[in-house]
Amino acid sequence: MTPQQYVQDKAAKSGSSFYYAFRFLPPPRRAAITAFYAFCREVDDVVDEMRDPGVAAAKLQWWRGEVQQAYAGQPGHPVMQALLPLAAAHSITAAHLNAVIDGCQVDLEQTRFLDYPALQRYCHLVAGVVGEVAANIFGRTQPQTVQYAHTLGQAMQLTNIIRDVGDDARRGRIYLPVNELQRFGVKASEILARQAPWGYSERFEALMRFQAERAHALYDQAFALLPEADRVAQKPGLMMANIYRTLLREIERQGFQVLHQRTSLTPLRKLWIATRTHWQGR
Repeated sequence: MTPQQYVQDKAAKSGSSFYYAFRFLPPPRRAAITAFYAFCREVDDVVDEMRDPGVAAAKLQWWRGEVQQAYAGQPGHPVMQALLPLAAAHSITAAHLNAVIDGCQVDLEQTRFLDYPALQRYCHLVAGVVGEVAANIFGRTQPQTVQYAHTLGQAMQLTNIIRDVGDDARRGRIYLPVNELQRFGVKASEILARQAPWGYSERFEALMRFQAERAHALYDQAFALLPEADRVAQKPGLMMANIYRTLLREIERQGFQVLHQRTSLTPLRKLWIATRTHWQGR
């Protein structure tokens, strides 16, 4: 299997909404975003599939070494072999990749976030930086597009957090800020229990609605930041945003039933949203 086949297989198997947007890119840009996304998946899987924290920490440290070695001209892993030849053309730096690893390190070491600024710092690493790299690959020409990409990445990461409350609780993690749980009278132990009848109480729904309103505000802010000159080039990002925002609205429609299930959109619906965005340009 070639490095290109490896990253393509990694991206396709993920089932991510990102994959549907990639399909609309010209081949050179599609190759770059596929390789970068495969890198993100590889590093993220270190934590998601963790059985032993010590082993996971060692794997993340190995990836730091692999990034350093790759940028020194000796990539060893198939992902880096696919990504490195395309990195310079799309301004993908070692600092970008190390920031993604840093975000996964936070996941490994931290299961709670005291307040929203702390959560924002985490979102910057795992989503804002990813958005910036993606925007570069899509064809960014304006400096303001970087701010758009970071804001959009944060909105999408908050959507992930809302969707995955139950899955994260099963792993002992709560990404909702501690001071906001206290504000709405929801105990961490209640979320970790993932049980009715308390689970879908008015308290929990109010907490989740607050999170959703914050995410919607960030989507609106991101769209307002996107310069008109980059709108056509950034269509893949808008496709992903529309897929994620549709998912968020679906979760809202279901009354935030996120403790016992993981809401998702069908592949056909994702493809339709991406195609509609491609046609409409927004």
